[in-house]
Amino acid sequence: MAFPKAPGEGWKRSTTIATSAHWPRRLPWATLVRAFDGFKMSLPEARQDRMLATLDPLALDRALPPPKKHETREKKFWGDHEPLSKIPFKILSGHQHVVSSCHFCVDDTKLLSGSYDSTVKLWDAADGSVVRDFEQGPSAPVLECSVTADSRRIIAASYDKTVRAWDLETGKLLWKVSHDTFIVACKFSPDGKYVVSGLDVDHGICIMDAENTTTISFIKDHHRRSITACCFDPDSQKVASVSLDRCIKIWDVASQATLLTITKAHSNAISNCCFTFSGHFLCTSSWDKNLKIWNVHTGEFRNRGACVTLMQGHEGSVSSCFFARDSSFLISGGLDRTVAIWDVGEGYRKLALKGHNDWVMDVAVSNNKKWVLSASKDRTMRLWNIEEIDQIPLVIEYRKAIGLKVKQCEGCDRPFSIFESDTSSEVFTKCVFCRIESRDLPAEVSSSAETESLTPKTSEDD
Repeated sequence: MAFPKAPGEGWKRSTTIATSAHWPRRLPWATLVRAFDGFKMSLPEARQDRMLATLDPLALDRALPPPKKHETREKKFWGDHEPLSKIPFKILSGHQHVVSSCHFCVDDTKLLSGSYDSTVKLWDAADGSVVRDFEQGPSAPVLECSVTADSRRIIAASYDKTVRAWDLETGKLLWKVSHDTFIVACKFSPDGKYVVSGLDVDHGICIMDAENTTTISFIKDHHRRSITACCFDPDSQKVASVSLDRCIKIWDVASQATLLTITKAHSNAISNCCFTFSGHFLCTSSWDKNLKIWNVHTGEFRNRGACVTLMQGHEGSVSSCFFARDSSFLISGGLDRTVAIWDVGEGYRKLALKGHNDWVMDVAVSNNKKWVLSASKDRTMRLWNIEEIDQIPLVIEYRKAIGLKVKQCEGCDRPFSIFESDTSSEVFTKCVFCRIESRDLPAEVSSSAETESLTPKTSEDD
């Protein structure tokens, strides 16, 4: 994939971006339910705030200049970050509303996005241009889109209660399925055979055949409250779902039964979930500002509840999470407008990517682990070049400051780092995944003694 190695045409190192001063159209209530942290305002108050903002020229976006379509070269400069922490990035502008979902596809050469402007777009990752707007699209905001592993088909869930599928190469609409309730999430299975949809009012999930759209499973009231996210495991045999009820559930497609339930997994609503590419572990992000990595290894459900908690990476609710293909690092997006990069083996936040002017709604990592993609409520996406993140002086200095040293895991031979101050023999000899697998604790125990030695440390802000 032909990307510039250093700042050049289209690349910047600034942390400020321009967004439209036009106040966005009213957001779907179901989406506000997923995003607001704990309902600080009542519905009438929230509506009144939005109405006042449209009338007040000095409202929320008053300080934001209009987007510049043609920037001169002398405007491409480094921003206000500390000199040791710069990460090259490119801004992708084209949506007229919140960008709710983003993905890499076609061997990392293309990007897929969905937006509240009711469009699904395909982008060229090299130059940031829009390749295609998928026609016969929804008539309401797109809450999530997904792409098959072979990049042949895409789907999008919309607030008009539909799921649509297109051929990625031709842009042809393949099918449209309407539901009786709002759809807040959708995902293709890795093998492309199934589609799972998260249902809002029904508190459940619907699994369909991706070819003929026949329903395989419809599980109503799977959770006690609205679903916020769902995803397939790498084998396409299990579906994990998370909800406002703070519960994690894993459903088996073949037996059509719930295999695992973890109640009170977080202290607030769970916003998103993702599997490692081995399928042994599931990461969940939450409004409680934390992420947790759970052991859900097949046949070892006695270990449910054994987890590691990643804390202090975000100052606000965490909206999204995504593992790198080899699980060496994890990224997360938050309502604090940042993207956090976590070193999973070392259990700490390596770096925080700043620059978005509003909530980060979704994040993705390229298969080659060189690029991070983030979608934001500020109507843009950012493509970050993290290929040389370990050579950034800020990261190097922080590793030295906290005293990290590299060891070989006796369980899986994975190289990992531990802190010089650690005294536990388990910490010295095993990576974080093997440590989670070795634990056998009840589900409710998620942040006490079993995570004490695994509590991550945080780096200085980028």
